[in-house]
Amino acid sequence: MNLWDEVLDKMRPDIPDDDFRRFFAETAYASDSGDQLTVWVTTEPIRRHIATHYERAIERVLETLGRSSTQLRMVVSGTDEDEDDEE
Repeated sequence: MNLWDEVLDKMRPDIPDDDFRRFFAETAYASDSGDQLTVWVTTEPIRRHIATHYERAIERVLETLGRSSTQLRMVVSGTDEDEDDEE
């Protein structure tokens, strides 16, 4: 189990099922460098919602897992920003 799965397992009991499905079901672990946990999210509005409403809860869970210095980085997947830069 990766770190993001552990965070979600600990947060899930405190989040209504509909909200959990809407905001977390399609997130995915990308990497864990020790000081940064990178997670893929599907859209910018979902990234903003998680950052606004759940960031502190995620930080608390990371602390309980002994990872208080680990920062969460959410990256919106499926964007074409890099392709636009090449033109």
